Amino acid sequence: MQAITPDAHGIAVLVLTVLALFLFTRDRIPLESSSLAILIILVAGFTLFPYVNRQGEEVGAVAFFAGFGNEALVTICALMMVGKALETTGALQPLANVVGRAWSTRPVLALLTTLIAGAILSAFMNNTPIVVLLMPILVGASLRSKFPVSGVMLPMGLATIVGGMSTSIGTSTNLLVVGIAHDRGIYDFTMFEWVLPVAIVGGVGLLFLWLVAPRLLPDRTPPMADTSPRIFSAQLHVKEGGFAAGKSLSEVLAKADGNLRIDKIQRTESLFLAKLPSITIQPGDRLFVKDSPENLKHYESLLGATLFNISDIEHPVDEETPLKAEGQQLAEVVITRGSPLHLRSLAAARFSVSYGLLPLALHRARAPSSQVTGDLNMIRLRAGDVLLVQGTREAIANLKESGSMLVLDGTTNLPQTHHAKRALAVMAFVVLAAALGVLPISVSAMVGLGLMLATGSLGWRDAVSALSIPVIMIIVAALALGSALMQTGMADYIAVSFVGVASGMPAPMILSAFLLLMTVLTNIVSNNAAAAIGTPIAISIATLLGVSPEPFILAVLFGANMSFATPYGYQTNLLVMTAGGYKFSDFLRVGIPLTIVMWLGFSLVLPFLYEL
Repeated sequence: MQAITPDAHGIAVLVLTVLALFLFTRDRIPLESSSLAILIILVAGFTLFPYVNRQGEEVGAVAFFAGFGNEALVTICALMMVGKALETTGALQPLANVVGRAWSTRPVLALLTTLIAGAILSAFMNNTPIVVLLMPILVGASLRSKFPVSGVMLPMGLATIVGGMSTSIGTSTNLLVVGIAHDRGIYDFTMFEWVLPVAIVGGVGLLFLWLVAPRLLPDRTPPMADTSPRIFSAQLHVKEGGFAAGKSLSEVLAKADGNLRIDKIQRTESLFLAKLPSITIQPGDRLFVKDSPENLKHYESLLGATLFNISDIEHPVDEETPLKAEGQQLAEVVITRGSPLHLRSLAAARFSVSYGLLPLALHRARAPSSQVTGDLNMIRLRAGDVLLVQGTREAIANLKESGSMLVLDGTTNLPQTHHAKRALAVMAFVVLAAALGVLPISVSAMVGLGLMLATGSLGWRDAVSALSIPVIMIIVAALALGSALMQTGMADYIAVSFVGVASGMPAPMILSAFLLLMTVLTNIVSNNAAAAIGTPIAISIATLLGVSPEPFILAVLFGANMSFATPYGYQTNLLVMTAGGYKFSDFLRVGIPLTIVMWLGFSLVLPFLYEL
């Protein structure tokens, strides 16, 4: 085995790679910011300290910008936008309706149908819109049939990850690995190159998710599962001799510690007073207020007033005449990347004014405490947070139909337009053209995007919103790091060290160990980062062993996709975590056994199929 001695540039790149992996795990630092910082350090370092590789070629810093024009990245962006058209046109709604009806009759078979449907769809498009499509259906079915949504939400999310492994366009990670292998001149993978190993191993994984996973998951109550309104509109009739009679509005509000919300003040049938602090409240005035039943009863006693329902001035609110909230509904809004609320506060987004909805509570996906107190309007929202809102049926329906946010009330059908069939036809063209070798996937995806725009199936606003800046930046930074590892010889050094540790082991066991390493890494950092850094190392390992590089490249691809064991391993994990009310331990309960099943399966199947 040839001895390789790392030089100063190689060691610096390795240190920078370790720093990058650390930064990518820091939730408080935006992923795109970490990626940009790593890219700046890399290009600045190679500019200030020029480097000549072992072949006598100078490694220019500008070469590290090549990731922005990388074929894999261009394809990923085009497919993101093409997939957005399927989401916005409701093209998958017929399938969603079939799944929804199945849940009302045969839940056990419906779970299997949901898992298979999610896996198949994920083979041809990003799994995030698929999870977004299925989540409201499962929540709605849970509300109607009273089965725990926690028993199906996590298996559904993990099934889409399994299905995404099966084709070259299933995930951005797959496209990235295939693109790197192409750039290195190693091998050109076809779209369905590795369907067989995924069908074998993934089939076992789906059976596990169907038969075993629901038994491992305890019943969890979603963070905001109460379906009854929490804020009521009512009237406080000011009585003679009560505290409020004869007091100014500012004194009344001070008595309630500033927490009383008064919408309007009515003195006679046709006279409404301006809510000025100096206005004097008189006996007989009606204060139109909003709050919880407990608070409203407290204000009734505190102010010496009588509480009535908003539409009933004859019967005071008591045990026989409880508060009513006609036409009011609750809904849970999951904050997703690209949402108008992502990384913004409710106040900055003018949420209440724009949508006519009242925010009631917030469940933070990554906070140790489930509920957040204080002024909800000033909290900066992140992906995975769940916002509980209340409003009229029409307001909630309008929010859902806008397609800009993920609403989990399960009461309204997903949008469906006359462009749905066109969108499906264009997507079929993209897949078939690439699968049959008529066009490279990068070309068919770009043509498909053009057709989506030309046929009106997709608008530029939706197309742009489909692009994920964090995904783009982490791919560019990871590609630059991977290239630097190769150029400085550090990839070869790491490969030699890995093979040295595993010396004496047969190639299949080395492959299995490398697959496990990639699996652990992807549950800690982004799967795209793990793939971009791991692929050059896999090629070097295969070269050292004198074996075909394909199984080792696939080990990177499969390992980097197995983001099962943590809620932060993949963005859809965060979505199902909040919607299903899961805890971190629930991902460990299901994710670790599933990871072991898939790892052992691929460790047996890959050496057999590729004759290692």
